[in-house]
Amino acid sequence: MNRSISQREAALAPVDFRTVRGWSAAWLMLLSLLALVISGAATAQTAPAAQPGNAIQSVSAAIAQGGNVLVRITLKDAPQAAPNGFQISNPSRLSFDFPNTANGTGRASQDVGQGDLRSLNLVQVGDRTRLVLNMTRTVPYETRIEGNTIIVALQGAGGIAAGVAPAPTRFAEDTSGGRQHRILNIDFRRTSEGAGNVVIDLADNNTGIDVRQQGRNIVVEFQRTQMPQHLQRRLDVTDFSTPVQFINAQQSGDMVRLEIQPRGQWEQSAYQADNRFILEVKPVIEDPTRLGGGQRRYTGDKLSLNFQNVEVRAVLQVLADFTGLNIITSDTVSGNLTLRLKDVPWDQAMDIILQAKGLDMRKTGNVMWIAPRDELATRDKLEAESRQQLADLEQVRTETFQLNYARADAFQKILTDPQQRVLSRRGSAVIDPRTNTLFIQDTPSKLDEMRRLVRQIDVPVRQVMIEARVVEAADTFSRNLGARLGVFDRNVGLPNSSTRLTMGGNLEATGFLTSQIATPIPTLTQSLGVNLPAQTIGGARPGAFSVVVFNDSLSRFLNLEVQALQAEGRGRIVSSPRVITADQIEATIEQGTEIPFQQATASGATAVSFKKATLSLKVRPQITPDGNVIMTLNVNNDSVGQNTQSGPAINTRQISTQVLVENGGTVVIGGIYTQDSRQAVNKVPVLGDIPFVGFLFRDRSIVDDKRELLIFVTPRVLNDRLSSR
Repeated sequence: MNRSISQREAALAPVDFRTVRGWSAAWLMLLSLLALVISGAATAQTAPAAQPGNAIQSVSAAIAQGGNVLVRITLKDAPQAAPNGFQISNPSRLSFDFPNTANGTGRASQDVGQGDLRSLNLVQVGDRTRLVLNMTRTVPYETRIEGNTIIVALQGAGGIAAGVAPAPTRFAEDTSGGRQHRILNIDFRRTSEGAGNVVIDLADNNTGIDVRQQGRNIVVEFQRTQMPQHLQRRLDVTDFSTPVQFINAQQSGDMVRLEIQPRGQWEQSAYQADNRFILEVKPVIEDPTRLGGGQRRYTGDKLSLNFQNVEVRAVLQVLADFTGLNIITSDTVSGNLTLRLKDVPWDQAMDIILQAKGLDMRKTGNVMWIAPRDELATRDKLEAESRQQLADLEQVRTETFQLNYARADAFQKILTDPQQRVLSRRGSAVIDPRTNTLFIQDTPSKLDEMRRLVRQIDVPVRQVMIEARVVEAADTFSRNLGARLGVFDRNVGLPNSSTRLTMGGNLEATGFLTSQIATPIPTLTQSLGVNLPAQTIGGARPGAFSVVVFNDSLSRFLNLEVQALQAEGRGRIVSSPRVITADQIEATIEQGTEIPFQQATASGATAVSFKKATLSLKVRPQITPDGNVIMTLNVNNDSVGQNTQSGPAINTRQISTQVLVENGGTVVIGGIYTQDSRQAVNKVPVLGDIPFVGFLFRDRSIVDDKRELLIFVTPRVLNDRLSSR
């Protein structure tokens, strides 16, 4: 049996104290109670108690369609926002705090007995009142405000209560009047039971918080909140041996998004104490005693059953007497049953009996209806058809939606898509393109759904700046060596030419030697025997060293010229196109030249066409939920090449790829490396191989060119404030 807990203890327990390591729940509750009593007494001695500005006038609960429970809390004045709520699982409780509110009902407790809601407690401490809903199990819930009434919808067997559609759990409303909030720290702790606690320290306790389950992950969004850059990271907490594996924290516009990735079977609960928000993820241990396995946990009081060939109706009557539930058995339930169960929860015993006889149940409040599965399925089908018929007869209304960021025509296509229609069969949607306004006509329940859909879609689109850098680096080296050699004998013949003796390339012997001889001295060009000069490099001519050797009678001449040229070059060309575009919108930027060329037409005439030689960047970014960027890229770096008969050629460098890059990170998406190494030797056979003097009969050229092309890409997700600037 569950331990009984006093009303004041239930009201003052702000958290699930089982999660605090090294302290028992009873001691921590007692210390919390004593601290509040002492602080209240001290306050009463030093200052008069402040009178609450609002009051709870009544609290009622009723069963809605599908077994859901609607708790209506009526206040004296309309509340500004829904109260902060938190859940604990053992014992199962749902608590709401009403600041500056008194308990005007005149009672502190109330027995309910509706669905999973057993009772409720109302306790006032100072100017604060806490409403505690004592549950049989932990169930999802939703809150909404209707005038001066707050409605808490507790999910039953049929899903979320009518009029409250499934949406992200509004854990806490933003009551700051538009003021920006801040997250100070993000921490992770492991409890003694193996649960993982994600602890968020806030700058104030008025932050709006949404908690929802997205797939297998838990998403927590802090509205109008900023987070320091060093907290925007991915935490790996697998070493703590809890269901939580990773925690992704990122800034998303004007809100902070926290994504928790658990594994295995788990359940989560969230609560807030002053400026600290705690999300607890507990492991769920599969009950090996449950037939067929599964995730259900049996929490009923234990009992023992020993029957031999007894009627099923009699066994169900025993369970009804044990649990105090009202059980209605269909006339089609029949047959006998033999079972022996010892110290098993009554809900597990009920499950075993139903599975053994092919039965099923529907629970409404404390009334349980048991019938064969087929019979209940037929009844559910008839109820669904009846609800559909009522929806077809429901009166339609028209509502206007002013779209601020989304295009009305695009939103209209989503609503009226014949393949997957969002509106009902009687619904319609028209637009006013001039004012970007959407008019929807449908039933009230569908209009509520459209209102939530508009709030989710009509949001600013995040923007990305993509910067590409195309780097071309060149390292060239060339060396050429050559020689020219000539021998002239005056006795053989003397060409008619001018007299000039060249030494060292620049010294002209036109003085003394010319005055000593009556005939001119032949130059090198007049007596070439070996002509292997060094080649030019890039238009540069090689340097030369020349010598003329002659005998005493000036009748024989030996002309020698050595040529050499060495060239080295290093260069780098950096091109950096950049562009800003919205998420999933393609953008293009280019710069360059359009080259005209003639092209024949079908009539035989010629026409002038143009071909681009440009530096261009084409990109389509996609921002992932964890803040990274997926980019579909096309980068061109073309230039004008050599002229041909048909026109100038185009040197093309292009890359097309798709890559995932973290926000602000840089990645090399491609590169081309080329190396040209050549050696060439021209020589006179045999003479060119003679040691020491063979260089006079040969020339040599060496080329070693290295070129490299690299393309870097850096995406940066812009926040809203930076985009507005």
